Amino acid sequence: MQGTVDGFSYGLVTPLVAYLMACLGGALGLRCTTRSMLVSNSWRPGWLALGSAAIGSGIWTMHFVAMMGFTVKGAPIHYDKPTTFASLAVAIVMVGIGIFIVGYKGASGTALFTGGTITGLGVASMHYLGMAGMRLNGKLEYNTLTVSASVVIAMCAATAALWAAGQVRGFLWSVGASLVMGLAVSGMHYTGMAALSVHLHGTGAPSSGDSPAELLAPMMVGPLAFLLIAGVVVMFDPLMVMGKPDWTPAENKPGIPAHADAPHTPRRSSIRTRRGVGHRSSRTPQNR
Repeated sequence: MQGTVDGFSYGLVTPLVAYLMACLGGALGLRCTTRSMLVSNSWRPGWLALGSAAIGSGIWTMHFVAMMGFTVKGAPIHYDKPTTFASLAVAIVMVGIGIFIVGYKGASGTALFTGGTITGLGVASMHYLGMAGMRLNGKLEYNTLTVSASVVIAMCAATAALWAAGQVRGFLWSVGASLVMGLAVSGMHYTGMAALSVHLHGTGAPSSGDSPAELLAPMMVGPLAFLLIAGVVVMFDPLMVMGKPDWTPAENKPGIPAHADAPHTPRRSSIRTRRGVGHRSSRTPQNR
């Protein structure tokens, strides 16, 4: 029996909140990626890891906020927790691989294509693994062509977002990149859901038990808390908010700190010169 699927049981509330969560994770993660390009190699892995975790958490939270509005008539839905949290780990790891490639190799050429492709595949993998953790009295079936389209959307939009993050052009530029990342995640999610059909085992019965929101809300506490912490880190780092400082040409070079000694060198030489002049003038009377 074909199940009646409703992905918007709360109207536009869940799609809008889901998109905002994707944008939040994208804004924090891409800003951390931009920040990693303004520091020496010793600090870069930490910023990239924080960015990867922020984007992965944002993707995962977006997916399950959207799934709060997903129902199948006559089929109560439950979620397998190990599979559900495994999808979070997959998102963080695969997005991390893509971000580390762009963070170390630059947001252009082969590095950008490779990083964007892996990041997009991470978004898609998280989605379909998260769907695999859904338990109901039926079988999930997908349209192959629509699934392929959802993966392409994720890869293209993720590549565009990483390119924008790699331009290092200030806060507003990163906000634009996060909106693109939110579009990548949301567009991929709802395209993937359009590919879904549910075949129920037996006759449909009235839904019973907890609603999807009641089941999913407790599982999202951890990722939401992490996003809050990442947001605090961004807010209290002036360079993260203001963008590219005046001394970035020195800091952009790996291994060169912002407080290079070069500006002080002329002062030392001028002091030596003045001392030398004074020393020669003091000897003049003796020679005479």
